[in-house]
Amino acid sequence: MPRIPAVKTAADFRAFTQAGRELAALHLNYETVEMYPATVESTATESAHYRVEKMKYAKKKQDGKNVNDPTTILYNHRITVKDIPPEAYRYVVNGKSAIDWVVERQCVKTDKASGIVNDANDWAIETMNNPKYPLELLLRVMTVSLETMGIVDNLPGLDIAKTWHGYK
Repeated sequence: MPRIPAVKTAADFRAFTQAGRELAALHLNYETVEMYPATVESTATESAHYRVEKMKYAKKKQDGKNVNDPTTILYNHRITVKDIPPEAYRYVVNGKSAIDWVVERQCVKTDKASGIVNDANDWAIETMNNPKYPLELLLRVMTVSLETMGIVDNLPGLDIAKTWHGYK
């Protein structure tokens, strides 16, 4: 049975409680948070120009090799997102940053076994009524990631009580 550890002080309990509330609100409302003000270089002039096939990281030279540049994402051939802060990658879900999840999942992909096409653009247009949804989601997830780590970084140290109301 899961157990919530008892912290030693009421002040710590209140801090964790408040952080939990803030994180819940942030994560439940991720689609309406402010978009991170990254630099978006775009020649898009119509809705179809926001179509995403497969986002990828720009490349940079490091030790003579081309490596991913996490500060720049190539959204498509018309749109590049720049000035992504490295701290935005600190928020990790299942071993991968939240931004990496968006880059990986907001695409057009065909399942090899079934031949079914999973197209993020269809979801954006048909469900969200917003062809810019994949781009806006990327920018919103940057905000969520930064704010999440800001909340977590400000938590007090976890000082757990040895017993709580006689229970061990």
